[in-house]
Amino acid sequence: MFDLILRRATLPDGRTGIDIGVRDGRIAAVEPDLQAEGGEEIDATGRLVTPPFVDAHFHMDSTLSYGLPRINQSGTLLEGIALWGELKPQLTQEAIAERALAYCDWAVARGLLAIRTHVDVCDPRLLAVEALLEVKKRVKPYLDLQLVAFPQDGVLRTPGGLELLTRALDMGVDVVGGIPHFERTMADGAASVKLLCELAAERGLLVDMHCDESDDPLSRHVETLACEAQRLGLQGRVVGSHLTSMHSMDNYYVSKLIPLMVEAQLGAIANPLINITLQGRHDSYPKRRGMTRVPELMAAGLTVAFGHDCVMDPWYPLGSGDLLEVAHMGLHVGQMTGHEAMKTCFHAVTRAPAKLLHLEGYGLEPGCNADLVVLQAGDPVEAIRLRAARLFVLRRGKVISRGAPVECRLSLPGRPETVDFTLPRPKFQ
Repeated sequence: MFDLILRRATLPDGRTGIDIGVRDGRIAAVEPDLQAEGGEEIDATGRLVTPPFVDAHFHMDSTLSYGLPRINQSGTLLEGIALWGELKPQLTQEAIAERALAYCDWAVARGLLAIRTHVDVCDPRLLAVEALLEVKKRVKPYLDLQLVAFPQDGVLRTPGGLELLTRALDMGVDVVGGIPHFERTMADGAASVKLLCELAAERGLLVDMHCDESDDPLSRHVETLACEAQRLGLQGRVVGSHLTSMHSMDNYYVSKLIPLMVEAQLGAIANPLINITLQGRHDSYPKRRGMTRVPELMAAGLTVAFGHDCVMDPWYPLGSGDLLEVAHMGLHVGQMTGHEAMKTCFHAVTRAPAKLLHLEGYGLEPGCNADLVVLQAGDPVEAIRLRAARLFVLRRGKVISRGAPVECRLSLPGRPETVDFTLPRPKFQ
């Protein structure tokens, strides 16, 4: 007897007609035609069932603040940073928490049940840190929230920046962040990477740095990040986010850089929607897309994830928490239109970020947490193509969100009554 059985699922690896049995919040069986009963049963009718989406890179302290105190007119990263600086004195803990909780509601409805969010630690009040630590507690029953101590204005550039970051870690923030390309000099940027990696090594923490988020091909702090990860024995525990300067780097230099990243087992996070929006703003034509070299990093064996980065904030006016939209954009920008490459883009918003976040119990094997999403699609590629509706979202075997399938009714002679834009498939008996 199972608490729940999800019948006739298609899995991301291509297996079809699979039943998933859930007991005590965990997956207990994954097999065809499971001969058992469930206290509750859901018929997936051949649709795709996946572990939840995971956002490896987000800014929840600024989300849903679009238009406060004004709109980013140039659309650049630097104006966004300046705008956030204008807003910080006006922030309240209650407002940050209210917006963050609203976004978490969106996330659950999108099947997004784990988020790594960077939180600005350059405000001496640490209001955002206090707010998101409280939000983390409140959403824990239904969403995993991992916080990164992020010195938005530069840990060395900000008076008392290292003390503020350390205080945030003492308060319970999970990961050490940084922004070396925003320090005053390249030398200061490199020094900040060394300092912050040493701090993480001392505390046994993960590292996730905004690194080389620039169109400058000479912004090369990822090289220092890889070196420090290897020197300090942090292999597999360090992530470089954005890495957009790699888009503009000389190919010869990149041929040296990527092997260094592989030696350090560096993780990489691209943010397709935001990278193509913020980068190349100083170009006329041709305009650089700005996203890092995703196919090349993947081909080298690095774990590469996609993040949403921003939703309706000083840097990006759009977004709704849909990681399939992120994968869809990443696929196009990276020209990853081969069938296997497209499936890899689906993995970049599911299993790859789960690995970078070191999530425990993630997956579809027996023993994993019964965190599952039923999509109105037959496979990962179709899910990306349609940004498929989330029909059921389960957390520890309990349904926490239900969505209606997308369907249009037609009045056409001799044609079907409805269309849902999925490819026709054999009916399950």
